[in-house]
Amino acid sequence: MPGRQAKVIVDPAVPDEVAALLRDNRKVLARIHAGWAPAYKRPRPLAGTLARLAATATAAAATVYGLALFVAERYPPFVVIMTGAALLIVSVLLRPAPDAEAERRRALEQDVYDAARRHDGHYVLREELDEPARSLMSRAQAAIEQVMDSGVNAEGLLDDVRNAVMLPAQEWEIARLLAKLSQLRAEHQEVVSEGVTPEVAAVAEPLAHALDGSQRAVLARVEALERYAGHVADAERAYRARHQIERLSAKLPRYEELLAETGADGAAVPELSRLADDADRLEQALRDSVSSAHEAFRHLKG
Repeated sequence: MPGRQAKVIVDPAVPDEVAALLRDNRKVLARIHAGWAPAYKRPRPLAGTLARLAATATAAAATVYGLALFVAERYPPFVVIMTGAALLIVSVLLRPAPDAEAERRRALEQDVYDAARRHDGHYVLREELDEPARSLMSRAQAAIEQVMDSGVNAEGLLDDVRNAVMLPAQEWEIARLLAKLSQLRAEHQEVVSEGVTPEVAAVAEPLAHALDGSQRAVLARVEALERYAGHVADAERAYRARHQIERLSAKLPRYEELLAETGADGAAVPELSRLADDADRLEQALRDSVSSAHEAFRHLKG
């Protein structure tokens, strides 16, 4: 999932190509968010080429006309015409070639600007979040990453398809709410920091409580994600342990053969045989953990 631990969180409804453009150009987005806009227009290569061709054609026509004046022994206008043609040709030849890298950068910035304008409100920069919001966002992204990177998810023991759809949606919803919360918190703090009368304080206090309530509601979403990630972590441990036990159990006949050939203490054989029982217990533990994860997933959707 491309949004994990990203500093630009994009609405999953945004097309993948555009979302990647936004995520890969956080610094440009930060400048746009601060009020920057490109002051240049997109270059038009065809228009430039046509202008050069027109200048060349004009210079060629002037040269032909100048030669006609020379043949007619009209030297003063000949000198004027040929001088103008020469200057026109020199201007075309000496026109500086555009800096390819600068043009590429400007074109990219324009693309990012256009995409940002077109999808305004459908992406969140970490710079838009205040410190408490950033902390919650990091916790949410860490929980999502833990789930998506787990072996049980890769093996399809979880509902990997629903994870791939729902978890990005959860990440976006948390980012969107935290961005609004951060903005309102900053505006509220700006007002009350000026000093307020008792009448204003009576209005400001309930609003502050509303902000705190919203913070707790988003925190509950993040904690639900973390609980789900915790159940997935339990399943992951059982999955890995079961796999290791299976690998050891497969080698059990070779251990027994070695004990028989060396005449070693046969009491070790029953101990080795318990590997099979351990594998059964781990299998049950894995099933229980996956079941718990599915239950947490259902609560997460709610």
